[in-house]
Amino acid sequence: MSKIPESELIINNRGAIYHLDVRPDEIADTIILVGDPGRVKKVSQYFDRIEFELQHREFVTHTGIIGNKRISVVSTGIGPDNIDIVLNELDALANIDFETREIKSSFKKLNIIRFGTSGALQKDIPVDSLVASSHGLGLDNLLNFYEYEKSVDANNLIKAFVDQTSLDTSIAMPYIFEGSRSLLSKFNNDFHKGITVTCPGFYGPQGRILRLNLKSKGLINKLTSFSYGDHGITNFEMETSAIYGLGNLLGHECLSINVIVANRVIQEFSKDSNAAVETMIKKALENLIA
Repeated sequence: MSKIPESELIINNRGAIYHLDVRPDEIADTIILVGDPGRVKKVSQYFDRIEFELQHREFVTHTGIIGNKRISVVSTGIGPDNIDIVLNELDALANIDFETREIKSSFKKLNIIRFGTSGALQKDIPVDSLVASSHGLGLDNLLNFYEYEKSVDANNLIKAFVDQTSLDTSIAMPYIFEGSRSLLSKFNNDFHKGITVTCPGFYGPQGRILRLNLKSKGLINKLTSFSYGDHGITNFEMETSAIYGLGNLLGHECLSINVIVANRVIQEFSKDSNAAVETMIKKALENLIA
């Protein structure tokens, strides 16, 4: 087994991986991802005790215990490019020997759950409600840089999506991955379920017009009306498809939980998004621990 070069796997002088600045012993097997670094404390305040508190750039990590379960919460920052860093580094912490720089012979599976915010794409999914993503559909191109075999179901769903939305594939070649069914089964009551679309930006890529016109007109309506079999689009944001794609390829169980802070169809925004996020954290942790 060949060693991974220092330029590819960067380990700092305290034996921690480069961006996260976390050592293998400082991360749990169950990991909650949040975009906002300030949201890490909002999750870890529910830990019975905290073992590690680490920070490097926008990446904040708290690892601790709830009951008899060890959990880490890690901030990713915004966007699929940051998810590429975080997912690959979390997997490296679990499945690469930092002493020998070789892939371990025994694979460790992680449970990775996003606690995020997003915009609803159906008028009957109100602000402050919760969504558990059955699939992540990416308009961000990240997974197109990795080699993998697309399933027949994925190809058929993406073809239907391109056809129905008239998507200009010169802008984005979409991809889709399923979330963890075992984790999804923990989130039944009070959680809407459906496809979450991941966009590579907040304004133009999500159909917002400020001072620039859009190349793809009517994006919201196209996403709202999409259907394929039992599948429909519930919401969109900027991380889920990257988590599901990399998580699937690396062999981990991944789920994305989002609180709806905006409904893009009826053009409403949460009156108290901070309270909505707190409610999401409490309910999601309860379901996860149960």
